Amino acid sequence: MKSARSLTALVTLGALLGSTAIANAQSLAEIEAAAKKEGMLTTIALPHDWCGYGAVIDGFKKKYPEITVNELNPDAGSADELEAIRANKGNTGPQAPDVIDVGFSFGPQAKTEGLTQPYKVSTWDEIPDEVKDADGHWYGDYYGVLSFMVNKDLVSEIPTDWADLLKSDYAGAVALAGDPRASNQAILGVLAAGMGKGAAAGEASGTAGLDYFAELNKAGNFVPVIGKAGTLAQGATPIVITWDYNALAGRDTLNGNPPVEVVVPKTGVVAGVYVQAISAHAPHPNAAKLWMEYLYSDEGQLGWLKGYCHPARFNAMAAAKKIPAELLEALPPAAAYEAAVFPTLAEQEANKAAVTAGWDKVVGANVQ
Repeated sequence: MKSARSLTALVTLGALLGSTAIANAQSLAEIEAAAKKEGMLTTIALPHDWCGYGAVIDGFKKKYPEITVNELNPDAGSADELEAIRANKGNTGPQAPDVIDVGFSFGPQAKTEGLTQPYKVSTWDEIPDEVKDADGHWYGDYYGVLSFMVNKDLVSEIPTDWADLLKSDYAGAVALAGDPRASNQAILGVLAAGMGKGAAAGEASGTAGLDYFAELNKAGNFVPVIGKAGTLAQGATPIVITWDYNALAGRDTLNGNPPVEVVVPKTGVVAGVYVQAISAHAPHPNAAKLWMEYLYSDEGQLGWLKGYCHPARFNAMAAAKKIPAELLEALPPAAAYEAAVFPTLAEQEANKAAVTAGWDKVVGANVQ
């Protein structure tokens, strides 16, 4: 029995598995009224070019002009988000996040630490059971696969797989889109590289992935800079290992200057789910609930899809013919995702432990 599900299996299960939502104490009208009275929502780690968040935030502001959106540290990693909650317990000021958007493994961790509060959105039943906490402390929002974002002006031979990046052609060219000691995206990038070497997802992929990046670093190919569209365009990081939706959005933003190619590797195709949660210490708990309702509404889900992310309700919305054809056509070909696997939560936790504990010792590159 495989320990990781395919992309197709996950979205199919979304339609087959149901969940009975426990009624929330407040009605949506009561939540909206209370949120408007609070007058603010504090988010964290939401870059506007990530998953279409710029347009999503603008949509929320337009719908609820009475609520100011206070955006903290858009480049923070998942670990930073949890630390922001810990550091602001009892603080009702603007530095305390109301909501978080973190990697899959960070959701259960936050719940265990008592950093989240439960809330089930009105579309709860359309979120697949396997990507949500039964009590409503966290739930999947969107997913994508790790890819190579390549500056075609600087890279003449486009890499097609993880092994290619070790070639001398890519000296001083390859970067992760985050610090692998704190960023979920980067941690899963190490997992993907380990699977590209043939390791199984989990501790083995973490160990193999660390060895891979140690080799990449020793060869002089790894750049210890957090890669993004800007650093790619500047030539500091000609190849960035990043989520496909970030790479595709970056390609669109750069608009041919420089030309960008987005490659889903042939092996080690890792799909990752991110999850939403409300802080247990949210200064604006009703605004947080209203934000969740917006994100999981048809409008919010389509906002993420416009940013090339597959939203949690994708399968249910597709079955109900709620997704415009032009959005489906804008996505990469389905064949690119056929080899994708979703590491289980246990596998992600084991990989994360190996990577965060071993990066400095094995790789020794201070990513910043």
